[in-house]
Parts: sequence; structure tokens; C-alpha cells
Amino acid sequence: MDAVVKSLLERPQPQPNSAPLGRPSREEAEAAVRVLLRWTGDDPSREGLLDTPKRVVKAFEEFFSGYQADATDVLSRVFEEVHGYDDIVLVRDIPFSSHCEHHMVPFFGNAHIAYYPSEEGVVGLSKLARLVDVFAKRLQTQEALTAQIVSAIDQHLRPRGCAVMIEAEHMCMSMRGVRKHGAETITTQFTGVFRDDPAEQVRFLTLLRSGK
Repeated sequence: MDAVVKSLLERPQPQPNSAPLGRPSREEAEAAVRVLLRWTGDDPSREGLLDTPKRVVKAFEEFFSGYQADATDVLSRVFEEVHGYDDIVLVRDIPFSSHCEHHMVPFFGNAHIAYYPSEEGVVGLSKLARLVDVFAKRLQTQEALTAQIVSAIDQHLRPRGCAVMIEAEHMCMSMRGVRKHGAETITTQFTGVFRDDPAEQVRFLTLLRSGK
């Protein structure tokens, strides 16, 4: 398992504003959409599809805005004055949507993030939700998304431990292929005290399920 996680973390990650292959122009992107429309068997020149290429490109800017975002910017401001608080911080049920890098169809669900603060301090709670979007708004796999969130928190907050669980439904399973609607995929990763102490993992999971 450690080898799998290491492989995910070592995967080259696109950097904000980078375009190693040369980013196409908006006009080229819209032309590509027209080609795909023709490939489906439809007519891009008919009234209902005339503006579809523009809409698709605009939607892609939102779907994949994470390529222009940086986890460092999100987690750069840390609050050190926490009046001695050193227990678990948990934000659960963070909704997200992403796109499978294998089929470019959506997967969506909820992310749950917990960490034990160190002397570095704590980050604003909304920043954890924004961090999820930094990585979710890219072509992804759920396993890589989980590992990237944990890695960013460990790198920037240096907590005594971090725990992340992601629960998601993948349209590549429900809309195509095996077509098993409602099947849910769960991924987890633990570092620090969560990794070393099974009781902390149980506490994390218990807090997630309490009140539901």
C-alpha cells in the first residue's frame, strides 16, 4: 500500500499556468468541440448546437479551474493563536465534483478532512474546502485526489497527523461499462498519529458517522 501511495504522490502534477505542450487557443478548443459533435453524428451548424462549442469551452474553464490554482496560496495563512487548542479538527461532508482522467466523465461525492494541529497553528476552516477544489477541479482519479489533499496538508500545516476520507460515485461506472448506478467508492489515507494509532482512526470514523 505504501508503494501505491508513494507512486501517486510522485506522479508529475501540472503546475498553475503551465502549458508544457502549448495551450491551444479558445478558437482551437471550440473547433475541437465541433469535431466531436460531428463525430457523434450530429450537425454543429444546426440552431441548437451553434453556440455549444462556446458553452463547452466556458464550462471546461470552470470544471478544470484547479490547474490555475495552487495549494500553497490556499494554505499560506495560518492562525497560531488558538488558546492552547491541540485536539482534532474535523471538517466533514465537503461536497465536490471532479472528472475521471480515464473517460472525462464526472465523479462526485463528499470529502472528510481531519488533522491534529502542531505548533504551526491552524488554517481557516473554509480553506480545507477550497483545498479539495484545487485538486478536484482537474482530471483525476479518486486515489490520487485523496493522496494529494493529504500531501498538501502535511507539507503546509505540518500537523501531528492527518486523515482524509473521500466517498464518491463515478459516472464511468453508472453511465457506461458495468452501469451500476449508486455504487460508491471510498478511499482513505492517514498520516502521523492517525496512521500509527488505530484508536485515532476509529475516533475519526466515529466522528464522521455521529449525528447522521
